[in-house]
Amino acid sequence: MDLNLIRNDIDTIDQELVTLLEKRMDLVTQVAEFKRQTGKPIFDAEREQDLLQKVTDLVVDDEFKQPIRATYEDILKQSRAFQKIKLGL
Repeated sequence: MDLNLIRNDIDTIDQELVTLLEKRMDLVTQVAEFKRQTGKPIFDAEREQDLLQKVTDLVVDDEFKQPIRATYEDILKQSRAFQKIKLGL
């Protein structure tokens, strides 16, 4: 086992994650604009619970379910905060 090789693999995955997160945030920007135009609230508890359940169900290794769900909870929290900024709230 070579720690540097493992870290290089993690760095590669981090680059991929950042690219995907930027794409996600671009879509969050579009969601914020839709909500501004329609007056919909930023927080949709039902949607978030459905999304968290979907994500949790996608995880194959049970050991990873909780930390991945927690990561998505943080992503959703940051997405809501970003929407508030975009909406000037």
